[in-house]
Amino acid sequence: MGFKMFKNTVLFKITIGILLIVAGCGNGKKIEAGSIEKEAKSEKTEIIVGANQTELYLPILKGKRVGVVANQTSVIFHDEVELSMNVKSSTLNIHDDIKAKVIPNTHLVDSLLNSNINITKVFSPEHGFRGKADAGEHVEDGMDKKTGLPIFSLHGKNKKPTAEQLKDLDIVVFDIQDVGVRFYTYISTLHYVMEACAEQNIPVLVLDRPNPNGSYIDGPTLEKEYSSFLGMHTIPLVHGMTIGEYAQMINGEGWLKNKIKASLTVIPVKNYNTQMSYSLPIRPSPNLPNDQSIKLYPSLGLFEGTNINAGRGTEFQFQRYGAPFLDRNHYQLNYKPEPNFGSKYPKHKGEVCYGEDLSNVQIERGFTLKYVIDAYNSSIDKTKFFNTDNFTKHAGTAKLQQQIEAGLSENEIRQTWKKDLEDFDKMRQPYLIYSR
Repeated sequence: MGFKMFKNTVLFKITIGILLIVAGCGNGKKIEAGSIEKEAKSEKTEIIVGANQTELYLPILKGKRVGVVANQTSVIFHDEVELSMNVKSSTLNIHDDIKAKVIPNTHLVDSLLNSNINITKVFSPEHGFRGKADAGEHVEDGMDKKTGLPIFSLHGKNKKPTAEQLKDLDIVVFDIQDVGVRFYTYISTLHYVMEACAEQNIPVLVLDRPNPNGSYIDGPTLEKEYSSFLGMHTIPLVHGMTIGEYAQMINGEGWLKNKIKASLTVIPVKNYNTQMSYSLPIRPSPNLPNDQSIKLYPSLGLFEGTNINAGRGTEFQFQRYGAPFLDRNHYQLNYKPEPNFGSKYPKHKGEVCYGEDLSNVQIERGFTLKYVIDAYNSSIDKTKFFNTDNFTKHAGTAKLQQQIEAGLSENEIRQTWKKDLEDFDKMRQPYLIYSR
């Protein structure tokens, strides 16, 4: 089977009559190749990410000593590349699975070097430069085997570039795919990069990418006393901005230390508005493998602050949840988490977990508390449910745990953050780049 890549949109060329056999939920399912081709073609877009617009930023970088903040998502998509592959999937979401695993591209660092840009060092966020580290795992400094460039981790001893690391740089390029959720730590890395560069009078160039979760805002707003690397700013859990827009807000709202401002340039995404459906061609982190997981991440990410397994240690990360202490009579799903890519130490390793499978549920953009509330209410031993400190960091407030424990409904809880969402929507307006 062959497919073509147009910018960041995949078109599949499939021989008529070939059937792909895909295993899902223990049963074989046949999907006609023609239907996949039709679905893929319908998703063709002309969205051009910031990194692809080399004509706009190469002149800025020529003759300068450049540092790059990047990971596995920092790629330039080729106009048209033909590859061939064998389809093998354990999920029914075959279209997303293919796009996440096989994408022709050139890494930004390789592209810049090929254009004779003088890159002197690379900075890596959570999960590392190649995106292979577990969530929260400390990433060590090192060297990129392919290019020989030194790599400085921003998720190890230092989360902020040091003055020593920046002293021989003229400009820093930031190009990382975000998903629009406060506790997804790339925006915290962005903050520290901007702050460090501002302190050393080094310009920052952000190559923007679409937010796959669109422009909606939702969830509780972080309270300052609960600020951490999981949330540094007083914003809702879902902020509905691209990373380029967010960089402008960091600057404009005076969030950097001593209210200093970075010399910031954003290369916007071309032909993009936030109502467009945007499917990520490369997983942004090890445990967000496809569109379904990214849509569910704002809701299921709250389980990271509980003793509930959110699919880590399975092939359905952030597409299911469960625990040994949930009522087995309430849930149909049972599974055993085991160590795998992106999860060396999953919660409840080797134990039977009872919970809910959301991998094939139709999910539109949106955040909901129903999964957390239902799991709490179905917990046989509620004293085991919350890891209070971690849950508070994810929620950004101590109130949410208290509200759930008090038995409030989702609608009742939502009313308590309605005004905060209205205020944030007004606050972000000056920094928005794309139509909504």
